[in-house]
Amino acid sequence: MSKKTSVNVVTLGCSKNLVDSEKVLKLLSDKGFRAYHQTDKPTDIVVVNTCGFIGDAKEESVEEILRFAQAKEDGLIKELYVMGCLSERYRDDLRSEMPEVDRFYGKFDWISLADDLAASHTTSPGETPNCGNRRIVTTGPSHAYLKIAEGCNRFCSFCAIPLITGRFRSRPIDDIVAEAENLAEQGITELNVIAQDLSSYGRDFSDGESRLAELVERLAKIEKIHWIRLHYAYPADFPMDVLDVMAREPKVCKYLDIALQHASDKVLENMRRHITADETRQLIAEMRRRVPGIHIRTTLMTGFPGEGEAEFEELLKFAKETRFERMGAFAYCEEEGTYGANHFCDDIPSEVKQERLDRLMAAQEEISQEIQEEKIGQKIEVVVDREDDDYYVCRTQWDSPEVDPEVLVRKTADLKPGSYYQVIVEEAYPFELIASVI
Repeated sequence: MSKKTSVNVVTLGCSKNLVDSEKVLKLLSDKGFRAYHQTDKPTDIVVVNTCGFIGDAKEESVEEILRFAQAKEDGLIKELYVMGCLSERYRDDLRSEMPEVDRFYGKFDWISLADDLAASHTTSPGETPNCGNRRIVTTGPSHAYLKIAEGCNRFCSFCAIPLITGRFRSRPIDDIVAEAENLAEQGITELNVIAQDLSSYGRDFSDGESRLAELVERLAKIEKIHWIRLHYAYPADFPMDVLDVMAREPKVCKYLDIALQHASDKVLENMRRHITADETRQLIAEMRRRVPGIHIRTTLMTGFPGEGEAEFEELLKFAKETRFERMGAFAYCEEEGTYGANHFCDDIPSEVKQERLDRLMAAQEEISQEIQEEKIGQKIEVVVDREDDDYYVCRTQWDSPEVDPEVLVRKTADLKPGSYYQVIVEEAYPFELIASVI
């Protein structure tokens, strides 16, 4: 290419999608394209990496595709490509409804995108260099996501992800460690380990035994890594030995993201979660016993079929008693093709779902305020994400990027983004702390 063709990769949805986008950026860069992530600069080509998880996410993906389709019609871009979960599931429908898109790729065949683009933009495309475990990191100065598996075997009745991504497939430990080492060489010091179901890691190649604890120990041996944080564990068959690693290994953040969804046995059974409310309570208690100071992040759902007022009150009581350090929640949205859509009637009015959601989150806000206030006067370690006008915006080991509270550190000293500092907490609010550097 005499003049480099520019490509803008736009990512929607979860951090697992972001990892795919970062690999696409690397492949395109290796092919000689000027590759950008979510840039406002004018580019020749746009690639939209879509989400297809729930209704709102699908709607956002469609709107983004249509926005760039209009840009193509207006002559602002030359080519438009779509990849990811939405096109994996609805490729034929999208192809017929959106002829402006030059080509659709799914969740896994995007690996050929760089080859296909190179073939149409250079006379000697050759074969895309194998980027291996390298990618162009687009997150903050110090953190990156590390995807250790694809797919899911749980088949919860509300979830379409297994229909999109297929069965659970673990990546080999050596392959993951090699990627983590490459990230460390790029200056990454914080790994956010992600999968749809961390609890199942390694069971598909290890006679049903989880290898998560072994993997985390291997990652902790990488010299330049400072924090390792675990995301999206599943409560049933949770690998308890990973808690022992967390307790003894200072690099492993005392933090666990584990979606519990509900606390009524009736609703849990309808959800096909393979765990009871009492077993859930015992699991949380054991986590806190084995790892003092652990911050548990969970996700809960309101309005799933079978949730009457009594079942919701069970959920609300559970949240108030358990006092999660971090919690998100959403209202049930029926997804076509799932067990829930095929076997249950989504008959709870949307306004009831939302009212319950509002009550749940109001209770959590009070809990968050109380938990945050307990940190006043404490000395804690933070990493600096960025600098604002009045504060440095930081996070603790208990705060995952994007979704958890931040620590606003007063500008009494010059701090460097990506570096770690000791601060003392002076003020507390439900979703942020105010601190000064020591």
